[in-house]
Amino acid sequence: MRQRPLRRAFAVSAALSLLTACGDGSRSGEADGEGDTDGLSVRAAFYPLQWITEQVGGSAVSVRSLTPPGAEPHDLELGPQDVAAVGEADLVVYLAAFQPAVDEAVEQEAPDTSFDAAEHAELDLTYTPIEEGTEETEEAGSTDPHFWLDPLRLADVAVALADRLGELDPDNADTFTANVETLRTALEELDTELSQGLASCGSTDLVTSHNAFGYFAEAYGLTQVGITGLTPEEEPSTEDLAEVADFVEENDVRTIYYETLVSPAIADTVAAETGAQTALLDPLEGLTDDSAGSDYLEVMRSNLDSVRAGQPCS
Repeated sequence: MRQRPLRRAFAVSAALSLLTACGDGSRSGEADGEGDTDGLSVRAAFYPLQWITEQVGGSAVSVRSLTPPGAEPHDLELGPQDVAAVGEADLVVYLAAFQPAVDEAVEQEAPDTSFDAAEHAELDLTYTPIEEGTEETEEAGSTDPHFWLDPLRLADVAVALADRLGELDPDNADTFTANVETLRTALEELDTELSQGLASCGSTDLVTSHNAFGYFAEAYGLTQVGITGLTPEEEPSTEDLAEVADFVEENDVRTIYYETLVSPAIADTVAAETGAQTALLDPLEGLTDDSAGSDYLEVMRSNLDSVRAGQPCS
């Protein structure tokens, strides 16, 4: 996007104050998983990692999430009981550099009983501001952690996780291998649906409330334009909002996408200024009653429907 004089004065203070009004992202406390079993006890850092652990482990694994339902995972805080649970687990499945509180707990309590998804997900995207020359943020140049929105990257992590679970429980290693093959097939089928469904879109510019969809966009031929950075708590400047609004109008973008765990106020602000519509696009950082599906696969298919309608795609 080329540089141009700013021509908007956004009334953003009210919108910014509402940015994190939906849900208490700093809540601590474990979220219930599948319940206790006689198998391995696993603590997963947040929903996508919980989901693949449940799919791979099946009845041989008891999984609980460290991030409660409805909480925004980026700024999770852990209480003493949560930290103790990390130390007591047979395995902690987490994503390094995504949740500082979890990183600290793993370093202190589970350095040898942890599985870092970042080591298997090929985190090769970095965040850059909306346009070179706009206000720099602390996140500029940071690695994008949101790999799970590319189903094939998530499958790679699941395969590595199955191997680790098999090392911990050799008697069930064959079960874990069979389960992960079933999961990988399901994720490959989802990838095919996404590839076919997004192959021909009127616009390939995906304007999102925060930069969570880089891997999704790269996988399916789209270009992400995020209003905020890698975490939804980063407040966009007036200049950032003006640049996004200019981009929306210059490129005939019809839809601004908001998400479930944070307020839609910023997306609403840009949409109102440009005449665009808004639609839900779920980054799947957690499930809530507002999620358009009961698990990862259902929500991703709902995301496909949303993007096909919003871009639009034929």
